[in-house]
Amino acid sequence: MSDETRPAPDRSGPEPAPIRFFGTTWVHHDGGYGLRRAGVAVGSLALAAAGAVVLRFAFQGLEIAEVGSFLNVLVVACFAVCSAVAFRRTWERLTRPAAEAADRPADRSAQSLLLIGFIGSLLAYFCRALVEAPGEGVRRAEYEEERARFERRRTARTGNPAGKKAKKKRG
Repeated sequence: MSDETRPAPDRSGPEPAPIRFFGTTWVHHDGGYGLRRAGVAVGSLALAAAGAVVLRFAFQGLEIAEVGSFLNVLVVACFAVCSAVAFRRTWERLTRPAAEAADRPADRSAQSLLLIGFIGSLLAYFCRALVEAPGEGVRRAEYEEERARFERRRTARTGNPAGKKAKKKRG
């Protein structure tokens, strides 16, 4: 054991927003960040595969019922289109800030469409987890912008004791 005590982490300024399954480990890529990313990627791919199997069983039920080739094609096309739309919307939500997404109110009206295309959403999570934590880029940009604003406000104030201490330590 060491007699040294660690200094407390700097809690001044804005706190990072947590991301589902990652908490705030995305900030410094610590606390099992890599394992969590791998888990999200594998989990979302496994769930997409399980969903595809369930959809295959449903399609086999249509074949057994002999509903006709037109309805079979229509069902496959419906799931393909819904999955493509769900992939695109999920990808945009994970890569663009909320202010840039102009169609946010449309998300409420498209919830059933996104529910039908759940495989597309899961595949978007899988693809994004290969690059970074899903939504990390958006959160990181927001967090860095908040930190920069905080630092500008903090150094711009006159008579701020925290700013004076920081200047004394540097010089």
